[in-house]
Amino acid sequence: MTENMAPDHATAELSAWVGASAILFDLDGVLTPTATVHEQAWQELFESYLASQPHVAGYSESDYFDHIDGKPRFDGVRDFLASRGIVLPEGPTDDDPANLTVQGLGNRKNGIFNDIVGAGVEPFEGSVRFLEAVLERGLKVAVVSSSRNAPAVLAAAGLSGHFRVVVDGVVAAREGLPGKPSPATYEYAATLLDLPSGECVVVEDAVSGVQAGSAGSFHSVVGVDRGAGRQTLFDAGATVVVNDLDELL
Repeated sequence: MTENMAPDHATAELSAWVGASAILFDLDGVLTPTATVHEQAWQELFESYLASQPHVAGYSESDYFDHIDGKPRFDGVRDFLASRGIVLPEGPTDDDPANLTVQGLGNRKNGIFNDIVGAGVEPFEGSVRFLEAVLERGLKVAVVSSSRNAPAVLAAAGLSGHFRVVVDGVVAAREGLPGKPSPATYEYAATLLDLPSGECVVVEDAVSGVQAGSAGSFHSVVGVDRGAGRQTLFDAGATVVVNDLDELL
């Protein structure tokens, strides 16, 4: 893929959201450091599961970014298992976390995640500064997250009051929207804000999320490098990549 690096990165940072009417934020890894909590929960889940599969390669750090990061929970389960040549029964949506099904493993991971998040969440300071600046300038905002825990995470981080529009995994399932890397959830958020996609900026830290923004007709796609890699996010379609959102101010 051709590199998408702008020749004048500082200019690109400043122009990434100039003229936009709304900012569509991913949650985990963009507004809150809960991406690392998700990563920890997935690792705990699959290390435990793979311990009963002695002839299958163990879980590694790269598995999270290669197969899971940014995807709806059950897609993450399926894609990781597929990487090991494993196919499990689907199971009902509310399957018991003890059951060895796609839904059971996904629900087990959700329990691990909620146990960790229950202790509280501190949002990224730079992201809060950017969010406050965006709101002061009169732009609309929304959260678009693959997680079904977005409202709980926003509440734990003290950010719920800023977002009247939250498109999370529950909303996506209810509306029949495909998950990232499809742009559908971001496009739905733009619709709820009564704006065309071309007036909305997508802000993402995951490759699948950046791909979702790039696949739609959005104003721009801001990649936040929390570990995926700067060039990786450019290659996925980011307009600009920053280490923290206050670099855009």
